[in-house]
Amino acid sequence: MSPLAIDARSAHAAGVRRLLESYQAVPPAASVRLAKPTSNLFRSRAKPNVRGLDTSGLNGVIAVDPEARTADVGGMCTYDDLVAATLPHGLTPLVVPQLKTITLGGAVTGLGIESTSFRNGLPHESVLELDILTGAGEVVTASPTVHQDLYRGFPNSYGTLGYAVRLRIDLEPVEPFVALRHLRFHSFTDLLATMDRVIATGDVDGDRVDYLDGVVFSADESYLCLGTKTAAAGPVSDYTGQHIYYRSIQHDDGATYDRLTIHDYLWRWDTDWFWCSEAFGAQRPLIRRLWPRRFRRSSFYWKLMRYEQRFHIGDRLERLGGRPPRERVVQDVEVPIERCAEFVDWFLVTVPIEPIWLCPLRVQGGDWPLYPIRSQQTYVNVGFWSTVPVGSTEGEMNRLIERKVSELHGHKSLYSDSYYSPEEFGRLYGGGTYRTAKKRYDPDSRLLDLYAKAVQRR
Repeated sequence: MSPLAIDARSAHAAGVRRLLESYQAVPPAASVRLAKPTSNLFRSRAKPNVRGLDTSGLNGVIAVDPEARTADVGGMCTYDDLVAATLPHGLTPLVVPQLKTITLGGAVTGLGIESTSFRNGLPHESVLELDILTGAGEVVTASPTVHQDLYRGFPNSYGTLGYAVRLRIDLEPVEPFVALRHLRFHSFTDLLATMDRVIATGDVDGDRVDYLDGVVFSADESYLCLGTKTAAAGPVSDYTGQHIYYRSIQHDDGATYDRLTIHDYLWRWDTDWFWCSEAFGAQRPLIRRLWPRRFRRSSFYWKLMRYEQRFHIGDRLERLGGRPPRERVVQDVEVPIERCAEFVDWFLVTVPIEPIWLCPLRVQGGDWPLYPIRSQQTYVNVGFWSTVPVGSTEGEMNRLIERKVSELHGHKSLYSDSYYSPEEFGRLYGGGTYRTAKKRYDPDSRLLDLYAKAVQRR
């Protein structure tokens, strides 16, 4: 083992000791939380009055094994740092969520998705084993054969069964570049039919497809974005400067072609937080020229959004303009592909938010009880992130979306606002299995309950 590898393992071991010491320092009757410098959750919650656990030693890559194609990673390591460690070996995680500050532990306990999910599923499916600090204050190693109930129950538990301390994950080989093909559709039904064929065959017109997602701009303007790994040298585009990636997708008819480095492809959405940077003026040509490049990234927009939420700047501006305040509608939902057209048609008529993101996925196998979508069934993740005028009741639009998703036998991610009753929440998110695991791994309820965290926003 190299000295650098020994140093990384020693640093991680020291970090685990500090984590345990900070846990032991929390009074027995007090709730336990993490001290995190960043978050990709959109749920409002009461400000905690307890000191968070020390996670400062859990943010690194412990080791990359190029031959076995695996990586050992601290639970608080961001995908930005993880990709930086694996790319020199020509490897990446099987699924790389689209924002740089998402942590590996966060993507596993809170789910994650990206354009490889149609063939690789979700991030937790590539986890070989993981160490979890449970609510009982013990570090437990869970795998498909050891503490299987915790291994299966951890995804979508959002830190209510424990916190990932270390994860060992599979990696896959990549090429230096990604060749892109953007297909325009005037009919969303036609887009879904093409998406379904690509998933079934792995190609389009004989060209292999390694990456697959899409964007809907309106009822008659939608796109599939098809990516193919390639080592062929050639010019590449740059969407970290004045050009904006999602605008490059749009064209009149047929197909357009593009190329990115694998690094820039993985982070193509981060520069403008998909299209949400527009809310801060970062897409206006003059402002963009003055906006420092290092601040064109999701982590900085997060800071601006937190500032806005703290001082309610948006609602104040709406009142000055004589308009009602706005309801935040920031959600990702999974709908079976055969019901996706019905959902999108309803959404475009009912919810005044465009564009929306599409990302197909197929869970590869196994039982993940807290997010029980069917194995080998194609779902389409539909992502929409904006605001609408408030309705007559709290969360009116979010509640309407929840009902529609349930009606279509879909599921909703829990990173944002939710309004389910306790009974419906239990039916949708593995209530009985969750309670059994909660009793075993957090017997004194030191960690929040999942319903309290996801819906009551404590």
